[in-house]
Amino acid sequence: MFNRRASLAALAGAASLALTLSACGQNSEGSSEGSSDGGTVGIAMPTRTSERWLIEGKSLVEDLKGKGHKTKLVYGDDDPKAQVSQIEDLIKQGVDVLIIAAIDAKSLNGVLQQAADAEIPVISYDRLILGTKNVDYYVSFDNEMVGRFQAGYIVRKLGLDDGKGPFNIELFAGSPDDNNTRYFFEGSMALLQPFLDSKQLVVPSGKTALNQITTPRWDGPTAQKRMSGTLTEWYGSKKVDAVLSPYDGISRGVLSALKSDGYGSDSKPLPVITGQDAELASVKSIIAGQQSQTVYKDVRRLADAAAEMADDILDDRTPWVDNTGDYNNGAKDVPAVLLQPTSVDKTNYDVLVVDDYFTADELK
Repeated sequence: MFNRRASLAALAGAASLALTLSACGQNSEGSSEGSSDGGTVGIAMPTRTSERWLIEGKSLVEDLKGKGHKTKLVYGDDDPKAQVSQIEDLIKQGVDVLIIAAIDAKSLNGVLQQAADAEIPVISYDRLILGTKNVDYYVSFDNEMVGRFQAGYIVRKLGLDDGKGPFNIELFAGSPDDNNTRYFFEGSMALLQPFLDSKQLVVPSGKTALNQITTPRWDGPTAQKRMSGTLTEWYGSKKVDAVLSPYDGISRGVLSALKSDGYGSDSKPLPVITGQDAELASVKSIIAGQQSQTVYKDVRRLADAAAEMADDILDDRTPWVDNTGDYNNGAKDVPAVLLQPTSVDKTNYDVLVVDDYFTADELK
């Protein structure tokens, strides 16, 4: 049974140990012992600042160890150059497969050529690596569906299909160097654009293009600053009715700005606010009636899928994929495995307890 609290406590300790090791010149977060007949998988995760990446790193190590393989796990801590250096080290150490969740989707071309020269297969994890033929597989959730869930929630809650409106909405997007940002945005706009065209939805700030609304590194304080400035400059006596937010950390930043502006009272209710990743703080916010919705992606399943794919590669089996033509990285169509997410709000958050993602006590 997956005990998330114990898992995160253990991971926090591991992260502290890793920082100590880093000071001694070590790059690897840790490794696992596997069968002497198994291979070694290098795992490059992007950051330790979001709880999901800690869970996924641990899950990958455990899953691969259970299949008889060794692992070398590193975290890039949101520094693209550091991640490149870490991957170079993993290649020099002779790993047999690389699983990479890119910090900057366009910064890995050179190091992945080194991987190709060393005949090391590459699995692009969660975020599609762009501009190189040296990516063999892609494992992710259906990211366009994530955006559709977020936009669909806004459409339903505002009654847009029933002709209600006009409503004021502000749009936020993810980091400009993360390819998933585009998929989330395109999924959302497929549903929201008709209502923007009909003026049932109005964006007072006028910022509707993707390059106007991105949030570097998915950073909550950056989103908070932008939302505060938007309220000051564009709203006055107007009120915000909805905020399209692609990620819970951004959502919490937006919420902080709204509360500072007086939202959250009977006379000035909070708008509909979406999110993603079902982070504990945001799920509690949803239960409390603040954030409205999040998209739950059981990242343990994503780690399972990547570990299964790596195991197939190491055992000379052809990995199963369910999509071969929709994920072009600018250099090739990358065969993909796509998992399905779940929209969660106050009415169905118990799915997180049923799945043992959180305990009932954690959500109190």
